[in-house]
Amino acid sequence: MELSQALGIINLTAPDEVQSLADLLSPDLIQQAFTLTDTVTLRKRKLPLESMVWLVIGMAIFNNKPVSHIVNLMDIADRTGRPFTAPSSVIARRKTLGEDAIRVLFELTQQHWHEESRHPLWNGLTLNAVDGVVWRTPDTPENAAAFAKAENQYGEKGFPQVRMVCLMELSSHLLRASVMGRYDVNEMRLAAGLAKQAPDNSVTLFDRGFWSTGLLHDWHRAGENRHWLLPLKKGTQYEVIRRLGRQDELITLKTSPQARKQWEGLPDELTVRLISRKVNGVERQVVTSMTDAMRYPAADIAELYKHRWEIELGYREAKQLLCGNRWTLRSKLPEMVRQELWGILLTYNLVRYQMVKMAFSLKGDYLPYQLSFSGSVAEIMRLLIGLPWSSPGAVPGHLKHFYSNAAMLKLPPRREREYEREVRQKKPKYPFKNNASHLK
Repeated sequence: MELSQALGIINLTAPDEVQSLADLLSPDLIQQAFTLTDTVTLRKRKLPLESMVWLVIGMAIFNNKPVSHIVNLMDIADRTGRPFTAPSSVIARRKTLGEDAIRVLFELTQQHWHEESRHPLWNGLTLNAVDGVVWRTPDTPENAAAFAKAENQYGEKGFPQVRMVCLMELSSHLLRASVMGRYDVNEMRLAAGLAKQAPDNSVTLFDRGFWSTGLLHDWHRAGENRHWLLPLKKGTQYEVIRRLGRQDELITLKTSPQARKQWEGLPDELTVRLISRKVNGVERQVVTSMTDAMRYPAADIAELYKHRWEIELGYREAKQLLCGNRWTLRSKLPEMVRQELWGILLTYNLVRYQMVKMAFSLKGDYLPYQLSFSGSVAEIMRLLIGLPWSSPGAVPGHLKHFYSNAAMLKLPPRREREYEREVRQKKPKYPFKNNASHLK
């Protein structure tokens, strides 16, 4: 039985309150992505483009296997004629698929999945975060020219790298949008491309590396009630307008002529809110666009910023747990690198949305981030491998077992840190011998 047939059976037999993989990545969404990007094929092929979408997903999950093995493992090829496919044909079909179809499919699915997830609200706002991440690519001339390498006074070093900035919803870890570019492009410039994709009635958390009055002003005016929050940059000059409460002030920030030239519509000054708190004897200050003290209490805002760490955990899940600590991507051409990255983001969201449904099926008030990501990936791997070889009558049982395992994926509460954070010395590759003969 082919994978598409198995997923169709799930769609017909699953209860209404339980979404299946076919609902997550339905053929209609795939065809819509193909239509929007003019990705078509006129002949019936052994590897149709719909199967290549599943191959890109399989590349993220089965990251330690060659692409030709993934095709056979997931049984996504037409079995008429020769039973197996040549590796060269798989690579050629990947190039035919291109990157735009996977990018548009990611955008379509994230919109649908966020609408279905019913995210919890913080004072009427959804919680989001923005941060950057770097992906390493194979060292080929094409990748080096497209993405650039790290540089120092001695020239270029290491592998070509892709810089990516993502917008993530924090309660579910579902990605909303992503922008990628060369390694030598500043993260703030990439983040500017996410301003129009942030949802209305939301607050977005940034780290101090995104301090830019132009970026923050554009983010706030890009939609209705789109707020931001980040730590105050050290040495920032400001003027207090009035005090809203204890350690709670309304201030103005002056903008520089250079910033007004780079960011269109940036005024001479911004009115923002400054909240100060002492944490373990150290004063912490955060700045936000939420200037309404009645609607957004200072005590709630002061506790909000610690949730920014959720996006860091999301990147760890994608790079270490989903990709299996494989630091270098497999694609050797820039377009295929971008296709692979969009496939990783699409697969990550697919797993995360399954975790949203698992959290809904549990008794009690559980959020998706309270479930094990690695355990969820293992369950989805079992589904993708087992469904193509299952009889139609056994498919509902597989699905029921999949959601019944949600109770075993619950994580214990996070423990407080017992010791202070410490950066340990990296173990050297070779031992030091201070008594070596040439040192005597």
